[in-house]
Amino acid sequence: MAEASHAAVATTSPQISSTLPDEVITCLQNARFLHLATCSHNTPHISLMNYTYLPSSPFSPLPTIIMTTPPSSLKYTNLTSNPLVSLLVHDWVSHRPPTLSTANRSPSPPRANNPRSGSLAELLLGMNTASLSRISATINGVAEIVAQGSEQEEWYRAQHLANNTFGPSDADDFSSSPVGGGLWGGLGGAGVGGVGEETREGDGGTKCYVEGEEVRVVVVKIRDGRIADWKGQVRDWVVRAEGEGLTNGV
Repeated sequence: MAEASHAAVATTSPQISSTLPDEVITCLQNARFLHLATCSHNTPHISLMNYTYLPSSPFSPLPTIIMTTPPSSLKYTNLTSNPLVSLLVHDWVSHRPPTLSTANRSPSPPRANNPRSGSLAELLLGMNTASLSRISATINGVAEIVAQGSEQEEWYRAQHLANNTFGPSDADDFSSSPVGGGLWGGLGGAGVGGVGEETREGDGGTKCYVEGEEVRVVVVKIRDGRIADWKGQVRDWVVRAEGEGLTNGV
């Protein structure tokens, strides 16, 4: 988050509840992806992930996040040795405004590619960066690789698939990059591993990253986190089941 003129001040007493703060729920309901941080042998690793947020499930009364990953991935290897994870989710559109030209440095992004002054695209970009750039939420939790073939895996996978399956109109409306380019670009046509056109960017790689037989289901039981707003203020929160004691009084 960009540095603000206000000093960042954390709350001394975290908000304690059996549910997530409303701002975090809104982020998780609206964001398309989140960042997953894993670590093993003191080496951190960050991945951009499709996800599904559930306020509760038949297997846990606490908020849960579902993700999937192939066992060949580095994050899977990290999770097998260290289940502690951090997630980052935010409520703004990642569209970088142009910087000013300086000596020996071109503006970023190049101004030739920017919308013309007064255009609708410029107006929408301004709304994205001013109106939507409100908070980012760091979420800490414990990840569990769900046992293959279990009832839990089948249930979680079904929820995750339903949440990450989009029709053609949805793909066009909410895609952040054109089909054939961007994050999931290049997966159509010949694809990767024989995956066909159904892995278009708008689909989020569902066929490859969610439905694949070798893909493992990972659920994160949320424990606590921090909200940082656009003014630089931060607020801590803790999730616990009703009647559950807190470790070390936190």
